[in-house]
Amino acid sequence: MTGWSRATVPIAAALLLAGALPLAADRDFLTTNEADQVRMAQEPNTRLKLYADFARERIDLINHLLSKEEAGRSSLLHETLEDYTKIIETIDIVADDALVRKVDIVEGLAAVAEAEKEFLDVLEGVGEKKPKDIARYRFVLDTAIETTSDSLEVNLEDIGARTMSVKEKQEREQRELEQMMTPEMRTNREADTAEIKKEEKEKKKKAPSLFKKGEKKGKEEPGRKP
Repeated sequence: MTGWSRATVPIAAALLLAGALPLAADRDFLTTNEADQVRMAQEPNTRLKLYADFARERIDLINHLLSKEEAGRSSLLHETLEDYTKIIETIDIVADDALVRKVDIVEGLAAVAEAEKEFLDVLEGVGEKKPKDIARYRFVLDTAIETTSDSLEVNLEDIGARTMSVKEKQEREQRELEQMMTPEMRTNREADTAEIKKEEKEKKKKAPSLFKKGEKKGKEEPGRKP
């Protein structure tokens, strides 16, 4: 784990993390280093645990920022809560994708669920303590709590039931998309589908034979024992 200790997170680290995440509305919710780690972690269980670690770092940072009143705290808390929420949402996206592809992610979901229970306790505790500046980040705090609660609920759900639910959601969204498509869009999609099938068919064609004319696969060569 790469998270900071809750007791030792320096304010410089908070400022560094905030600096690594541009203030633009479309800023990345991961640092460059974190994004690199995600790209390296192709296995879903590993990736889920990695995102859980990133979420824990945000929780540690939130705890530190709330430990003392300092200039700019409200802004940093607001941004950190937003980034935390996006990480939790990404965890659910990664899990759903893996389930649709029939990848076993029992291990990853267990690790995430355990971590989310801790995260939820911390976030709910913030609301109960009612810091003086909570009005400035109350909305994103409530969003983070709701997102974590929803994610924890589905991550504790039976995997078979969740997989079925995800598939039904995808089918429903596909039907809704088709209903919104214009005739021209449907024609273009059918053409693209036909082209894809054609390419797949060509790939499945029998590979060129390495045998000479008249030879058959499995035919024993003269003088050679089986």
